[in-house]
Amino acid sequence: MPVALIVLIVILVASVAAGVYALVGNQERRAVLERAAGTDLFIVKPIQQVSARSRFGAWLASWVPASWTSKEEVASLLLQAGFEGTGASAMYAVVRIASAVLLPLLAVLLAPRGSLLMFVATVLLSIAVGFMAPPAILSNLARSRQERLRRALPDAMDLLVVCVEAGISLDAAILRVARELGRMHPDLAHEFLLLNRRVNAGVPREQALHGLYARTGLDDLRGLASNMIQSEKWGTSIATVLRVYAEGLRRKRKQAAEKRAATAPLRMMIPLALFIFPTMFIVLLGPAIIKISAMFKGLSS
Repeated sequence: MPVALIVLIVILVASVAAGVYALVGNQERRAVLERAAGTDLFIVKPIQQVSARSRFGAWLASWVPASWTSKEEVASLLLQAGFEGTGASAMYAVVRIASAVLLPLLAVLLAPRGSLLMFVATVLLSIAVGFMAPPAILSNLARSRQERLRRALPDAMDLLVVCVEAGISLDAAILRVARELGRMHPDLAHEFLLLNRRVNAGVPREQALHGLYARTGLDDLRGLASNMIQSEKWGTSIATVLRVYAEGLRRKRKQAAEKRAATAPLRMMIPLALFIFPTMFIVLLGPAIIKISAMFKGLSS
């Protein structure tokens, strides 16, 4: 079997597995938000995921060694990527081990044996992919979730300002914003809902606000938490603080868009040079080259 086909199969399998896992997780978060938006919206309940995936993860965590799930960096990255629960670290450790073992084994079984160099290159490539693919996919999922949160935060801040200025308390405003953003921005709505649940459960507001950054790794949420804590500590108007911070977020988003627009010509140089310019040269110079070659053939004859 050709090496390119093996690599393509591995990429397709990994992509389908990551997509299915992310889709299941998103459906579970959406179900939690829909339950929270129902009649029991103001009843404090622990947010639990009792799906088959969560039960399997909990069962897996009870069997794997504790050293596999004791790394705080991996647990924090899983949390930032949206994978919660006690079994997330165990499932990730099992996936890494399976990837590091099964991909080289698959390469050994399917790699072409006609050429020793090709066989060794295929096995080494599978080993590298097996070790590097799970952390790379997890980091990509965490960055994608942070980008979704970053895009949703200005809209949430505007709604939060409107609710607070209308006379609603901060906790009720956060809960209202979480309910309103449940369909459009489920990740941020889930974080706001969890923040409200933790405060209602007795967690100090300062600790619950700092937990936003710990769960997401987003600097904008850390700034929001710091502003809220300082406003509560010094007795300033929370509506004014939120309005100023919302204006800062909109300004930052505008600057980021201008920066991306400014770098667009530089990014377009590579596809222009590789795909468009050669085609233009062929279209413009092709007829002339054909005529010149025909003329030289006539002279030589």
